[in-house]
Amino acid sequence: MVYFVSTPIGNLKDITLRALDTLREADVIFCEDTRHSIKLLNAYDIKKPLLSCHKFNERKAAEKIAEEAVQGRNVAVISDAGMPVISDPGNVVCAYLKERGVPYTVIPGANAFLSALVLSAFPADKFAFLGFLPEKEGERKRFLSKYKDCDMTLCFHVAPQDVDRYVSDMFSVFGERAACAVREITKVHEEAVSFSLSEGLQGEKRGEYVLIVEGAKEGENSLCSLSEEEHITYYMSHGMTKKDAVKQAARDRGVTKSEMYKFSLKLGGNCSGEEGEHE
Repeated sequence: MVYFVSTPIGNLKDITLRALDTLREADVIFCEDTRHSIKLLNAYDIKKPLLSCHKFNERKAAEKIAEEAVQGRNVAVISDAGMPVISDPGNVVCAYLKERGVPYTVIPGANAFLSALVLSAFPADKFAFLGFLPEKEGERKRFLSKYKDCDMTLCFHVAPQDVDRYVSDMFSVFGERAACAVREITKVHEEAVSFSLSEGLQGEKRGEYVLIVEGAKEGENSLCSLSEEEHITYYMSHGMTKKDAVKQAARDRGVTKSEMYKFSLKLGGNCSGEEGEHE
């Protein structure tokens, strides 16, 4: 049998008794980083063969995991923290096992984004977990645009070096929203900092973040009741450049940038390059 086992996301005590039993009874453990996982296993005096299963070798690891299971061995699959598969390696393994009829199950436990959702105090009756965003700015903004009108709380994983530019992109696409940055979950310096997308997250960025953003509100596009000039001015007054304000207002109204651009001509600010970007 193959077991996908959730491990602690910070505090090593956040592991279930069932997870410990499963790891102790496993014949082999596949993990994202053997150097990282050995710390957890040593803390509970678990001595088992460790093999790697990360994003660069997952297909080959899946074949080995299936082979081990077919031979009657118990196989545990873990990631560096939290639930395997969720923004971590494991999805390829699941698909491979399912395709070949190899049985597997899950040993639930700690999860970063659900913990962050609770700490944010944002609505949790419905939410969308969107994981890590695309690296390229254009792809990232196109991805975010798909969820602009989603009325669910949005949850993202963000590396510290990406926080500022990702928040800026969210403001560019979503407009003003409340947000909460959660880090160091279950650790000594755990914090959940509330802020608005327009002001951004202040201070030094350290540690991995879960970023929680409020969903679209009913009637949020009431900005469309303003004149075109007032619509553009609204976004400029909240920190957008004239160029980005034109783009956002065009998205709100479902028109092209060229249609909205003409209404910006009497407004202050620089919209350089816009003439050459009309659609």
